[in-house]
Amino acid sequence: MAFESIQWFPGHMAKTRRMIAENLKNVDLVIELLDARIPSSSRNPEITRLTVGKPTLLLLNKASLADASQNRLWLRRFSGAETLPLLTDCVTGEGLNRLQPSIKTILSEKLDRYADKGMSGRRVRAMVLGIPNVGKSSLINRISGNKKTRVEDRPGVTRDKQWVPTNIGVDLLDMPGILWPKFEDQRVGENLALTGAIKDDILDTESLAALLCGRLKKTYPDLLAARYKLTEADMELSDFDLFLKIGKKRGFLLGGGEIDTERTAAVLLDEFRAAKIGRITLDQIETAGGVSDVGSLETNH
Repeated sequence: MAFESIQWFPGHMAKTRRMIAENLKNVDLVIELLDARIPSSSRNPEITRLTVGKPTLLLLNKASLADASQNRLWLRRFSGAETLPLLTDCVTGEGLNRLQPSIKTILSEKLDRYADKGMSGRRVRAMVLGIPNVGKSSLINRISGNKKTRVEDRPGVTRDKQWVPTNIGVDLLDMPGILWPKFEDQRVGENLALTGAIKDDILDTESLAALLCGRLKKTYPDLLAARYKLTEADMELSDFDLFLKIGKKRGFLLGGGEIDTERTAAVLLDEFRAAKIGRITLDQIETAGGVSDVGSLETNH
């Protein structure tokens, strides 16, 4: 599947970049959300470039959908002097109880200076950044205690910046999601499409679902086989034939026994995104012997 032909609305992206640059001086830190299933692919290099030098709380969101062992490895990968990573799930609320103490940790020196000046009650201001559909609005609604930010399970809903007060002493500046105009690595575009950061209605979902079959056949064969009752012989099929086999096993048939590929693709992608196939990470960190540490959303950081 080629992503070069997709139109990314560069004018909108340029406006968002300007908004970020203009407002950075007004915030104490950046809260950047990544998709824990694709931590590398969902980290927009434009955001990294624009916010360099600003304390950053990096939320690996949707962590309950991602491989627990990979979550732990990505936490280690992202830890740094100016970056504090945290596993979260803004739908279930898991991990968000560590948001306030983490902000205090990453801003400890600045908060001490405020206290010395008698400004200990000053509210912290944070800019919320991330690609479309990564969970920014869900985060803000969770910690503000109301529905100030529109949320939909599709990318590109937040259009303009908006300040939202929260009950943890932080005012959040919500910014529109921003994709980059060109993917240097085809796999990045594929991962964004697979997880729903790119709208399905501009994609060939049948090819995308076949691609997913091929990926999972290599990285999570047991989960794929268990979910769709696949045999060893099925797992030897080509990616597209395996996709068709899953449609047949599910009984997604049209007249004359033809497989309903559109329905099969929709179900496969939906079940992957909802972790019904299992907890899966597409961007993986390899470890010695191919074995990863085991971690959990409750115990990390």
